Amino acid sequence: MKKSIMRKYAKLAVQKGVNLQKGQGTVIRASVSEHEFAEMVAEEAYRAGAKWVRIDWNDQAVTKLAYRHETVTQLSRVEDWEVEKAKHSVKELPCMIAIASADPDGMKGVNPVKLQKSMIAQSKVFKPIQDEMENKYQWTIVAVPSKAWAKKVFPGERTSTAVEKLWGEILKAVRITEDNDPVAEWNRHNETLREKCQALNALNLDYLHYKSSNGTDFTCWLIPGGKWCGGSDTLKTTGVEYNPNMPSEEVFTSPLRGKCEGTVVSTLPLSYQGTVINQFSMDFQNGRAVAVHAPEHQELLEKMISMDEGAAMLGELALVPHDSPISNSGVLFYNTLFDENAACHIAMGRGFNETVEGAENMSDEELRETGVNDSFIHVDFMIGCKDLNITGHTRDGKEVAIFQDGNWAI
Repeated sequence: MKKSIMRKYAKLAVQKGVNLQKGQGTVIRASVSEHEFAEMVAEEAYRAGAKWVRIDWNDQAVTKLAYRHETVTQLSRVEDWEVEKAKHSVKELPCMIAIASADPDGMKGVNPVKLQKSMIAQSKVFKPIQDEMENKYQWTIVAVPSKAWAKKVFPGERTSTAVEKLWGEILKAVRITEDNDPVAEWNRHNETLREKCQALNALNLDYLHYKSSNGTDFTCWLIPGGKWCGGSDTLKTTGVEYNPNMPSEEVFTSPLRGKCEGTVVSTLPLSYQGTVINQFSMDFQNGRAVAVHAPEHQELLEKMISMDEGAAMLGELALVPHDSPISNSGVLFYNTLFDENAACHIAMGRGFNETVEGAENMSDEELRETGVNDSFIHVDFMIGCKDLNITGHTRDGKEVAIFQDGNWAI
């Protein structure tokens, strides 16, 4: 890929992704294999006025070695310096830029019990610290192709060709061409998503019913007064606007905790903890996932929804039309950042506080009382397809077609 267009992408991540303000610090999370792009992002952050930049490097292969060879006790340890490092972020509120590039199968074969137990232990330490930062800092996730990821997406191509093709699809998804102004493109796109949010919020919906020929037949209730959000977000504390996910085609809300019924069927693979899970379904009763069905890796899904009290309940409903750029590309990315923007999806676990008006002035207990779910996890999986119909039921007893045959009806 041309260095000039890579730099254009790095600049977009800084200017429109996190919208870095002069004098802010910046944390970049990246794989060692993607150091070239990470360094470009760091340089663009300094050009935008960052007072400091730190790169937190990772290596999936080394992480897998740790899970294979270390004990659960060791994997669960959190050192004092790690806690202090996290607390430093609470104090500084730096911009956070995550660069996704992992191999979708990179953790395949790791013991799911080790994964679950160590993840729970670490989350108990870090989640309260992370909660202190929620809705107080800018963050974004972008992606660049690693060799392994590219070969997963384009298995019939030579590695170099696969990487170039995946670069091309990523750049299209984030609205970058060699001669366009991607910031202007994102401004227009954000306005389109805002219009959909306004239309949904005006309906005052009580619940949604999902139905498709593959077996999805699902009803989910919504938080009274809850908001639909999409595209850019704005910090209440500073008024700074930023784009958390690049790409983003979704309009989303947090549903009412513990109130949904029926069955959902996945329509795209889920890459969870470095393992790809295909063709699964999930049954809900009294607001909780009570059963999962999968030809492979069912145990991993069962571990996922038993992670904690909130893991079996929903934290997100997201609407994405079947006729949208990533869906129309026909590319299966095996990466949730992209695949969730190709289809309607739901998420198990933690909800979004910002979908409740006045959340910034509420305690955690008050937010839970409004109906926002809480959990260590937030795992999206796709249920949208070309014949998905979604009917909205308003609080004054009306029925409204939200989606017809996979696309917007409002």
